Amino acid sequence: MIRSLRTALMVAAIALPLAACGGRGGNAVAKTDLAASKVTTIGVNAYLWRASLDTLSFMPLLQTDSNGGVIVTDWYVNPQVPSERMKVTVSILDQDLRADAVRVAALREVNRGGQWVSAPVTAATTQKLEDVILTRARDLRRASIAG
Repeated sequence: MIRSLRTALMVAAIALPLAACGGRGGNAVAKTDLAASKVTTIGVNAYLWRASLDTLSFMPLLQTDSNGGVIVTDWYVNPQVPSERMKVTVSILDQDLRADAVRVAALREVNRGGQWVSAPVTAATTQKLEDVILTRARDLRRASIAG
């Protein structure tokens, strides 16, 4: 009897201070935690993943792997430049929302006499895609904090 009373008192002593944690301050912490850089049920940063899909939404997707963080597009021909096509691979390398957590690789081909021939892709092209993805990811994260 004394042992069960002692156990009940210990539980009450621990539970009472913890009950105070459920006040207004707890909601602010929960809201901030929701927008943390690692909020994800997939293997990579969810903001970078969503931003990558949004950025490449105009291109046909060939393969996506949310656990490995890889998005591969199929060849895309811009209607304004039908003699050129591009293929893009985005790799998300980390669970954190960081500038070095996303890498873009691109292939470019030009049509010469009915034959698709490899052509160089400028570094500025892949850098611009990375910048667009990072900007979109930051916007998504800010929206989740505010909302």
